[in-house]
Amino acid sequence: MYNNELQFVLKEYDRIVNKIRPNTKSLLVPHLEDLEYKLRPGMVTLTWTSMNIDGYLQHVHHGLAKLEQLIININDIMENRIENNLKSLSKTVLVNLPQDAQTFTLDEFVEMQSEWIAEESEKLKSKNYEVEGAVEDLIQTICSYQLDQHVEPISAEEIQKLSKYYNWSMYQALLHATKYSLNQMKERICGRRNMPKQILKPFFEVDVHLEGTSGGEGNCTLKPTLGEVQSAINRAASHVLKSTKNVQNWNQKDQPEELREPFYDWIAKDKEIVKVILLLTGSIQGTKNSVGRFLLGFNRFDWLWKKNQEAELKKFNATDPQLEDFEEKLNEFNLFQSDVASVPQIEQIGALSLQTGNVKGSLKSKIRTW
Repeated sequence: MYNNELQFVLKEYDRIVNKIRPNTKSLLVPHLEDLEYKLRPGMVTLTWTSMNIDGYLQHVHHGLAKLEQLIININDIMENRIENNLKSLSKTVLVNLPQDAQTFTLDEFVEMQSEWIAEESEKLKSKNYEVEGAVEDLIQTICSYQLDQHVEPISAEEIQKLSKYYNWSMYQALLHATKYSLNQMKERICGRRNMPKQILKPFFEVDVHLEGTSGGEGNCTLKPTLGEVQSAINRAASHVLKSTKNVQNWNQKDQPEELREPFYDWIAKDKEIVKVILLLTGSIQGTKNSVGRFLLGFNRFDWLWKKNQEAELKKFNATDPQLEDFEEKLNEFNLFQSDVASVPQIEQIGALSLQTGNVKGSLKSKIRTW
């Protein structure tokens, strides 16, 4: 009978020990030694004829149940309060980038990102506090377990290792969220590197204007300019990077809040983050040549402001025009009107949606004055 009982005890011991997660194994060495101390009489002093085997088995079962409950509590904290929060935090998207063809003005884009990031930053801060508190509770749960006086207490070094491990995991989760968000912005604006023929959906709304025609030197320009578009992207990227400025590093509760070091100080120095930021700061340059070629297409109308109307009228009248000459001239102007009308109302180049309504209106008005 006792043989079966002892076999069951050993199987229970193995089952319970196998529940221990690798992260806490070294911290629970004293707890396992405590249980082994309870098991020792069965290996050293007790025999099959001993009178106190029942008491010994009861004592061992109590120790096994106590250790199992501790491991259940530890695993619950680790899974539900630490690891799930870290996973959720690492998947946080710190940019608001609609995937449809909706376009935005620069101010709308920057304001949208600023509001979104401010909200998500508060969530990061809250999750960080939750995880740090959970790690403290985890350590407290492990340390509050009553050990036999003959067992060496838990090593302070092992406690420090566990705290540092999860502190580093928090940094990695924040780093992943920041890097992922910046990459999402880069892909939305520039496209993916491994998809060169990818058709980007327009994102920024830019007007094409006709300017400076009074002096005969008119040209087509963008409002906002490409430089201003790039500046807006840079500001949005800066907001993403600074989202961790209010997320404080751990073990600083004794410091005044304004003196606490944020995770931002680590993240801003990461090589991968710096690389993505550099790519974003030059993201619009790739479309510069294409935009330039599109604007050059309006040069076919430059006679409207380069030629002098009075001089051309005198030149025409000097030919002693007949009715058919006037009709031919009118048809010529009608063709110019049709040419202007054929210019697309919206021209997409990369992530830019070039709105041509203003320039077309100006050209039509110029043609009418002729």
